[in-house]
Amino acid sequence: MPIISIMKPLLFVVLILLASSLFAAPLESGYALAPRSSATPEERAQAYINARQRVIEASRRYEGVPYRYGGMTASGLDCSGFLCLTFQDALGVALPRSASALYSWVERTPLERAQPGDFLFFRTDNTGNITHVVLYLGDRRFIHSASAGPQTGVIYSSLNEQYWADAYAGAGRAFPEAAASFTIDNNPSVVNDSPISGGQGRGGVQSGASGKNDTRSSGGNIIIGVAFAPSWSGLINNGNVLRGVTTQLSIGTFGKKLGVALELRSEYDNILGVFRLPLTLSFGSDKLRVFAGPVLSFGGASLSTGESTRRYSGGTSWLGLIGINATPFIFRTAAGDFAPYAEAAWQSYFSDSDFNFAADLTASFRFSTGIRWTKRLR
Repeated sequence: MPIISIMKPLLFVVLILLASSLFAAPLESGYALAPRSSATPEERAQAYINARQRVIEASRRYEGVPYRYGGMTASGLDCSGFLCLTFQDALGVALPRSASALYSWVERTPLERAQPGDFLFFRTDNTGNITHVVLYLGDRRFIHSASAGPQTGVIYSSLNEQYWADAYAGAGRAFPEAAASFTIDNNPSVVNDSPISGGQGRGGVQSGASGKNDTRSSGGNIIIGVAFAPSWSGLINNGNVLRGVTTQLSIGTFGKKLGVALELRSEYDNILGVFRLPLTLSFGSDKLRVFAGPVLSFGGASLSTGESTRRYSGGTSWLGLIGINATPFIFRTAAGDFAPYAEAAWQSYFSDSDFNFAADLTASFRFSTGIRWTKRLR
């Protein structure tokens, strides 16, 4: 094999490695404001602090620029385009172009060690991928380009907002860690305590809000909610597959972590002719919860099981409803969170006939599918 045929692929590999080293984080040299090779440790630390401050100052010039899918100009920016343009303006540095590429490029750091000028990354959908990147300002605040929510475009937000706390994936730095702690003047608008919502754009799914005086704690996730669900059953009476409907009013503390909610439900069983009014406590998360509570019931009807006619009535029971509720995904919007869900429940009924396992189980078991809307109060 000719020597030139061997050298060509080797040269290509070398060039790739050189390019990777030039554009790897942390950025220690090769850009404006980078410290001299002969700089003292104190001079180097100050140079990196100056570079971080220059980047943050450049980012603020784009506050209010509208969001634009794939945008990287002052007329429109997406999340990674905003950071790319900011670094280009401040330091003449070219960054990777997507949120996921930036996540691979940075030097990872714990959130408690993140400093102004570092990056924060988020997973805002169900794919598990990095979908959004922001510029950290310190004190849990950041500036970014949001594609949906109460406000869009380049705005300020906070990790104290529940949406971002739930979606947070990690932090990374483009510069070496500053040897001494420092702060950035954060006098522009910061964030309000409105709930935020998701939206999609190139390089990420983003959402956000802007305003001032964020007072929300990271644990503040009091919610109100309503839900509506048709109920289905394997028990078919006169051709009716739809068993009835259930509704729900709730207030609680559900979030990504465990919480509790008080729920006032109303249920109408069309097959058994019973109206039920349960008051339940739910325990779990916004994705999976169990519930139980007493029930006040009215009405009753005769039901043919194929072998006999049985009389069922709702009755009133201190443990009249037990069930489980599962939510596969959540749509976050400015108006609140919308979530489809499935619910399986056992509900107490009383029969005037001898115990019949198959008939009584079918009468007591309810399966519902519906949609729930929730709104965070703080």
